Amino acid sequence: MHLTAADSPHSVRATSDLLVAALERRGIALFARVDHSGQVRAAGLELADEELLIFGDPGVGTALMKGDPEIGYELPLRVLVWDAGGQTRIGYRRPSKVAGDYAVADQTQTLERMDDLMRELLADATRAS
Repeated sequence: MHLTAADSPHSVRATSDLLVAALERRGIALFARVDHSGQVRAAGLELADEELLIFGDPGVGTALMKGDPEIGYELPLRVLVWDAGGQTRIGYRRPSKVAGDYAVADQTQTLERMDDLMRELLADATRAS
């Protein structure tokens, strides 16, 4: 799996916070915010800062899952924010990239709109202050 990724001028936490705010402005539900590095540190191990945000709109995902229930493996959407040697990175898997793996050929426009959303969210979360 290859992620579409970009650098962020903010810390991992701040980038994630900006992403959460962008989701809230759009009325998109945040299902989970997984602090990978926090969990690792709690176990007495080390890992650079890393968070996974899981979010979506049931109205959109449901249509895809009705077309092919197996696409539920790809949903809800996810964005990973991580520290790559002192540089914050943010990345996601483009929804349209999974179309060929599932029977959702008739949902191309939905997947393209999801791609657009992900690009917008990435831009919002990486915009310099």
